[in-house]
Amino acid sequence: MKKHTIIVPALLVLISAGGSSGAEVPGTPTAPNTFWTPPPRPSASPATPMTIPPDLEKRLQSMVLADVIDVALSNNPATRAAWENAKAASEHLESEKGAFWPQASADVNAIKYKTTASQGRIATKQTVYTGTLNLSYLLLDFGGRSARIEMARQALYTADWTHNAVIQEVVLQVELAFFQYVATKATLIAEQSTLAEAAANLDSANRRHEAGVATIADVLLAKTALSQAQLLIDSLQGALQTTRGSLAVSMGLPAYVPVDFDLERIPKELPTNQAMDTVENLIQRALIERPDLAALQAQAQAATSHIREVKSSRWPTLNFNGNVGRTYFGGIDNHGDSYSAGLYVHVPLFTGFSQVHDEREAEAQAQAATEQVGVMERQVISQVFSSYYLLKTATQKITTSDDLLASATQSEAVAGDRYKVGVGTIIELLTAQTALAEARAQQIQARWEWYSTLAQLAHDTGVLDLHGESSLAPQTEPAEKESK
Repeated sequence: MKKHTIIVPALLVLISAGGSSGAEVPGTPTAPNTFWTPPPRPSASPATPMTIPPDLEKRLQSMVLADVIDVALSNNPATRAAWENAKAASEHLESEKGAFWPQASADVNAIKYKTTASQGRIATKQTVYTGTLNLSYLLLDFGGRSARIEMARQALYTADWTHNAVIQEVVLQVELAFFQYVATKATLIAEQSTLAEAAANLDSANRRHEAGVATIADVLLAKTALSQAQLLIDSLQGALQTTRGSLAVSMGLPAYVPVDFDLERIPKELPTNQAMDTVENLIQRALIERPDLAALQAQAQAATSHIREVKSSRWPTLNFNGNVGRTYFGGIDNHGDSYSAGLYVHVPLFTGFSQVHDEREAEAQAQAATEQVGVMERQVISQVFSSYYLLKTATQKITTSDDLLASATQSEAVAGDRYKVGVGTIIELLTAQTALAEARAQQIQARWEWYSTLAQLAHDTGVLDLHGESSLAPQTEPAEKESK
């Protein structure tokens, strides 16, 4: 009776603890138009601000594009995740290879027991120690092991190709962010020249008005142009900070990290006159070089190997199993030995038709994987074709924007001379200067659009390397400033 008094409450406590699990019931909102109130959560410690290594902090002010990409590839979590997946796939392959080796294990048991006296038998106590060595070896399975190893090998190829694809994607995104930042900074510098010209026009209009050779309308027009130039400067300064933050984030750094680049280190001449390969050759190259396409092809190969694995299970398997053991009864002097060894054949006779359906499922999965490769090939062709002609257009826009800037510069000079000698109007001068400012901005945009489309074509072709370069064009990385 005393035992029941202790055991029953203890069981009730255990059942109660198991039912509640020490956690609160999440519950649901009280009405469809109210928020769900989450249970109290433990207070999280504040995030530790990211510290920038001193050597990197110095480099941030004098980097070239290759340095930016190097920092990004080292800090970006996407590249690290892809790398870890590749390492895991490599270990899985080695694990699958273990199926070709014998499997050995050991068991050690210690049992102490007491029997109850009954029907003329006396109660006994005994301690038994048992040690056993077990050996098993799969001798024949008609290709199942080989198929699983091949699946693991193709999974490793998939992970490795995916890692390469992630690297190329990170490089592309860093390049696009870099080009956008540099283009914004160059546009800001160009607009500062426009602002200085607008300020000079206002000063000239004021002096001409004081001398009685210009009306107040000229002064107001010049003042309006100055305000418009200042407003554009303000917008570009905000855009510069935004693009700087985007560039820092693409490098795996906080957005507030001050990164900057000297525009004088950017090459003035672009290799736009280099002979570009034909779009047909680039497409063929992309079908070979694209890492994401290669990853899908490896997945299709793994699906084909899975068919072999499933089909192997319809055939018999041959195993060897053996063990040796020793049992001690109460002491080391009282023991007995045992052993066993045998060959075991397992023959599947009937599986409820599941074997047939498993094979059909594997074949359908392999066909689906093959079709996915076809879909990706068409995407690659479309991407390369589009990027190729975007680069062609960007190349032509550079020539056109250079011509536009040259004519706009001459037009502004003529309008300025005419206004100075009193035969031209302020409207003619402001119109010419507005056209010049737009031509400057278009030339800058055309240059960095060319860089961006070249990077996109290299990415789509699968030849973008770790430094942001490719064989599609010569060195496009900002060069070192020439020493005076």
